Amino acid sequence: MKALSNRARLFIGAMITLGGLSIASALFQATWGDPARFLCFLAVAMLASCLKVKLPGVNGTMSVVFLFILVGILMLRLPEVMVLSCAGTLMQCFWRVRNRPQSLQVAFNLASMSTAVYVAELAFHQVLPRFMSGSMPMMLAATATIFFAVNTIPVAIVISLTENKPIARVWSECYFWSFPYYLIGAAVAGLVSVVERFFGWQTSLFVLPIVYFIYRSYRLYLDRLEGEKEHAEEVAALHLRTIEALALAIEAKDHTTHTHLRRVQIYAVEIGKELGLNEGELNALRAAAVLHDIGKLAVPEHIISKPGKLTPEEFEKMKIHPVVGAEILERVKFPYAVVPIVRAHHEKWDGTGYPYGLQGEQIPIGARILAVVDCLDALASNRQYRRALSLEQALQKVRDDSGKHFDPRVVQALVRRFEDLESMAQDHAAKQPPVARLSTEVKIENGKAPAAGFEISGDATLQSPTMDFLGMIAAARQEVQTLYELTQSLGTSLSLDDTLSVLSVRLKRLIPHDCIAIYNCKDEKLVPEYVNGDDFRLFSSLQIPMGEGVSGWVAQNRKPILNGNPSVEPGYLDDPAKFSTLRSALAVPLETANGVVGVLALYAGAGDAFTRDHLRVLLAISSKVALSIENALRYRIAENSATTDYLTGLPNARSLFLHLDSEISRCRRAGQPVTVLVCDLDGFKQVNDRFGHLEGNRVLRLVSAKLKIACREYDYVARMGGDEFVVVMPGLRNEALREAMDRFRRLAVEAGQEVCGARILSMSVGFATYPDHGTDAEQLLAEADRRMYAEKQLHHNGLYTDMHFVTAEAVPARVC
Repeated sequence: MKALSNRARLFIGAMITLGGLSIASALFQATWGDPARFLCFLAVAMLASCLKVKLPGVNGTMSVVFLFILVGILMLRLPEVMVLSCAGTLMQCFWRVRNRPQSLQVAFNLASMSTAVYVAELAFHQVLPRFMSGSMPMMLAATATIFFAVNTIPVAIVISLTENKPIARVWSECYFWSFPYYLIGAAVAGLVSVVERFFGWQTSLFVLPIVYFIYRSYRLYLDRLEGEKEHAEEVAALHLRTIEALALAIEAKDHTTHTHLRRVQIYAVEIGKELGLNEGELNALRAAAVLHDIGKLAVPEHIISKPGKLTPEEFEKMKIHPVVGAEILERVKFPYAVVPIVRAHHEKWDGTGYPYGLQGEQIPIGARILAVVDCLDALASNRQYRRALSLEQALQKVRDDSGKHFDPRVVQALVRRFEDLESMAQDHAAKQPPVARLSTEVKIENGKAPAAGFEISGDATLQSPTMDFLGMIAAARQEVQTLYELTQSLGTSLSLDDTLSVLSVRLKRLIPHDCIAIYNCKDEKLVPEYVNGDDFRLFSSLQIPMGEGVSGWVAQNRKPILNGNPSVEPGYLDDPAKFSTLRSALAVPLETANGVVGVLALYAGAGDAFTRDHLRVLLAISSKVALSIENALRYRIAENSATTDYLTGLPNARSLFLHLDSEISRCRRAGQPVTVLVCDLDGFKQVNDRFGHLEGNRVLRLVSAKLKIACREYDYVARMGGDEFVVVMPGLRNEALREAMDRFRRLAVEAGQEVCGARILSMSVGFATYPDHGTDAEQLLAEADRRMYAEKQLHHNGLYTDMHFVTAEAVPARVC
């Protein structure tokens, strides 16, 4: 049995005492009748006790033994009826049960039945005849009613005390449906009594078919009731899935998590129970906990996901979401009061909340509970504009606002149950038509500021009380001069590094900062192109997806951020080992006619370190900076294309000659050898002819990648053109050279098999070594090329079948 309250224990004790007195009083009466008739009735009653059905809504059963109890009240003596009823009750408790009942349950059932029998017997034989003038039908109906009430109401009371449900509701849902059968039983008992008077008691056994008929009607009725219940549960489940779908829509917009919503729901419902909310209020709170932010669907994405403080204009837009959420949910027509909770969940105890400025008890109790638990979980979760606090710190902040923002009674309940609620939340997490226009343009007059505060809009130049107008004029002239020098410097170099370095130095004079980072948009990510200042290594290692963190949000929404939180940049938000001492971020998008090319971000150690003047300066130069960066990037691409093969990404022939000349000069000074290998693919034309040029390109890219992997870090791999590659390997000895050539031949075969699925490709390799075979780049390449063609000729003639090492003496002179 469930944990019983003191009231339930007292009631059960009283019922067991009363039942025991009833049994004792009945059994000590020395008026027993015909033993044969009694034993026959007892056997039939035991059989009837086995015909039982499960009650709806509770873990209990009901049998048709009541019919023989009513017959016994008419035809048997009180001790006989008492024994018959107790035996039938025991049979019902233990016959074919899944879980063996506890002794307390059996004792209570016996007490309830014996009390009902004693009261019904007393009423039929002593009380009712005085009031009904001996009218047998009326007396039978009244006796059946009394027996039904005394037998079922105590059980309903126990269930009510145990499960905290209204007594009337439990009794009507679980037992009242069976009352008509008791009246039918009374009619059958009267009929049996009449037949027995004319034909003897044995004829009463013919009531058995009637008993079975009542049992079958029981079953049919309850089966239909069970079907209706399953249908209702399916509708309720559909309702719940609809709520969860709406909650997912909120998550997609607000970037919260399903875990957050479930935690808020668990906390809110349990605190509601603690404060004595009824079932309807708890259901409303349960739904509102996951739907309270649905109005954010009407708030622009860039405001909701902004990783910084809101401007006053943005907060005005944010304040409409309780009103819009209430309007959306009004169309759902919940059977309980969800809408008032959603509409008022941002109201504050002292009246400074929004949208209507309600205060104290004017705020619905569900909204007061939701405000407390939502704030607690929000403080303990990572958000776009700040890191999460510990649960203890979050709870302390909620306690600090008790009596100001929050209902003190709700806060006390939270503090009292905090550990239990957190344990419950963690256990749960471990276990998984046209509508009218919404009020998106309404202006909310109440509400002083969002929880994170506004962006600091102070102007260091205009609002300084110590600066006179002459100082302001001088500062303006200096700003203009610095801006002019900066814009002039940006156009003097096409080198990206030089451009960004000049920008960093010049910008330091205009806007004091501790770190500067300039990110370049590349493959839907922001890649640090230039970083200088505090936390250099930290910001240099970041790879920021578009739309995430301060810089990602700026790039995606093409809007600046003033005094954002640097610690929310992706890459170390959830990593406690990475922590920045910087507290303020000023970031602007760098846009050109072709879109956003990057983000310029300044970071400072002080909170709210940047002013609107600083933002104005950055915005003034951002287009010039963006254009300079775009030009520098284009120059870099052009420079790379002049020295890089577009298909494989390897250095091209021009770059190869420059490198080889440099390497020969270095080896000449160091007295070291350098080996040049010329590699040409055999069978590459067949790849193009049989599989197409796209597959041929795949082969070239794969061979290039394998060559780079097969070489040492300081070796140099280049593509001469077509299917010919050159590898420069300084300091290579004879044995290592042979191994390298064999390795290159094998990787060509592997590449052909991977792309074409056949052994169609091989490689001819020729080598030349400085200074043995030449003293400059042209001589070495010519000699290596000659040897490579000699090996290729052997391939064509079918004479060269093994991958063996070819010496210079074994290779004939090339025929031109």
